[in-house]
Order: sequence, then structure tokens, then C-alpha cells
Amino acid sequence: MKALLCKSYGPPENLVIEEVSNLEPDAGEAVVDVYAASLNFPDTLQIQGKYQFQPPMPFSPGSEVGGIISKVGPGLEGFKVGDRVMATPSIGGMAEQVKCAAAGLRKIPDNMDFKTAAGFAMVYTTSYHALKQRANIQPGETLLVLGASGGVGMAAVELGKIMGARVIAAASSDEKLAFVKQAGPDELLNYGDGELKEKVKALTDGKGADVIYDPVGGDLFDQATRCINWNGRLLVVGFTSGRIPSYPANLALLKGSSMVGVFLGRFRKEEPEAYEQNFRELLDMYKSGKIKPIVTESFAFDDYVNAFNVFRERRVMGKVTFEIRSE
Repeated sequence: MKALLCKSYGPPENLVIEEVSNLEPDAGEAVVDVYAASLNFPDTLQIQGKYQFQPPMPFSPGSEVGGIISKVGPGLEGFKVGDRVMATPSIGGMAEQVKCAAAGLRKIPDNMDFKTAAGFAMVYTTSYHALKQRANIQPGETLLVLGASGGVGMAAVELGKIMGARVIAAASSDEKLAFVKQAGPDELLNYGDGELKEKVKALTDGKGADVIYDPVGGDLFDQATRCINWNGRLLVVGFTSGRIPSYPANLALLKGSSMVGVFLGRFRKEEPEAYEQNFRELLDMYKSGKIKPIVTESFAFDDYVNAFNVFRERRVMGKVTFEIRSE
């Protein structure tokens, strides 16, 4: 089989596609023939050696795929050869085959294609966990979503509306906001001029947002701490800006606000039943048409440099996938 391999840290130009041995499942695992693989911001960090979890070299990046089970290992229950699935292996997704344990496998609805399956799990489970468990968002509260045009941002906008919030979708350009509009936010906010704080206050009668969803960090985080409402919750989702900010404790005191971390991997490990319940609810939302994932760009497998550059150049809107093989 072919696999995209990272053999040395650096830009995507360092990656190579090579022939490697076909996979065999261990106990409780399945081998999935990959039709589509999702590309996420952590993948861009991992190939540079900058992510908090680094697999041994060489490795194939990618933690989300859509495909068909081709082999099952002993003891695997609930799945069989031929099942259409979304899979969330910890690594190895950007290849023609991937191994995945039962906990990372989900059968997909008949009306879900493999590209959608590949881009579903991470963004929706992250954003739902953030809003449901970490923010405990309530109907009528104001939710500010930073980086709203990205994968997790779009999911947060969709889910915030479903959960009854008034949603302000914020992004760095009018082009990105035009894209976000299809998710149905109540307000659009362009922070490309660096003026986030005053614009949020103008949209909230000076009070600020009740919940701020921040996958960006950096300067936007600094401003977010100053436009949050009393009892507000600032959700730390990631740092796509490249700078991990510091939290001014005096502002937490003055505003009665909280900084709340959102770490999906730890949540999945520590609270597996809650994670599974979230996933079931999300799949039900998809089946009923309440959420509508958008894959905006799909690249050929050998066009990986251009795919990674969408993230390097901060052009991400929605989900980016690789088409590993045709359906």
C-alpha cells in the first residue's frame, strides 16, 4: 500500500509517498481501506515536531478517515468486513490502509459519503464537548466564535444555534464571513482590523459575550479576556495563531469569568461514557439534517503540499480532505 510518510521534521515538502507493507489487524482492531482522510491543524504541527504528542519516526500523519473495513482482528465485536465507517486512529490516516481499535470506529449513515465521514469526528466532538460540558451553554446566552470559518469554528456556530445561543461568528475577512453565513449565525464580525473588543461590546450592549470559543489564541485571546460578560466562560480550544497567550488573573477577578480548557483527547479518556453519548447525539443530529458538514476542499493524495499549505497560509474554510481512492 502507499502511505504519506514524515521522515524528517519540517515543511510539507519534506513528506514523501512510499510503498509500505499492507497492514494486519491485532486483537480488537480492524484494517480500514481508506477512501478519504481529513487534514487538521495538529497534523501541520506534528510534521514540524511541534505538537504535544509526537509519534516515532517515520510516521504517517492523519487521525480521521472514511473508508471500508477490509480485515478484522480476533475479538472485534460489532463490525465486519465491508462495513462503511469513519475511523479515528491516533495516527496513520494518510495512507491507503489504517488500523483502528473498536473504540475509534463508527458505522456511518447510508447518506454520508467518505469525505464527510473523514471530516466529521474531530470538529464536531470538540465543539460539542466545548459547548455542552465545558461551557454549559444555556439558551439565550451569547456565544462568540473566533476563527469561525475553520472546521471547529463552523461546527461551533452550527451547534451553538442548535443549543439556543445567540451566535456571533467572527473571522478575519469578509470572504471568510460570507462562507460562515451558511451556518446561520445571528451576527457576523470581521476582526481583520484588530478591533475585536469594541465590536463585540457594540453587539452586546456593552456587556460582552457569555461564552467565547477560541481556537486561535494570540492577540485575539488577549482581546477576548476584555470583552467577556460577567460569569462568562472563555474556552481555550487551540492556538492556530502560533502564540500561546497568558491569562490576566485580575480580569478573571473583575469580570467573575472563567478560562476553561477544552482537550478532547483527555475528555475521551477520562469520561468515555459522556464522549460516547456526545457522539451518538451528533450522529442523530446529522441523520435528522440538523447539522450539515461542509468539505470545501478535497485534494488528490499526491497533492499533499498544496493541501498542507491551505493551513500554513491561513486560508482554511470548512474541512480539508485527501481523496485516497475513488468511491
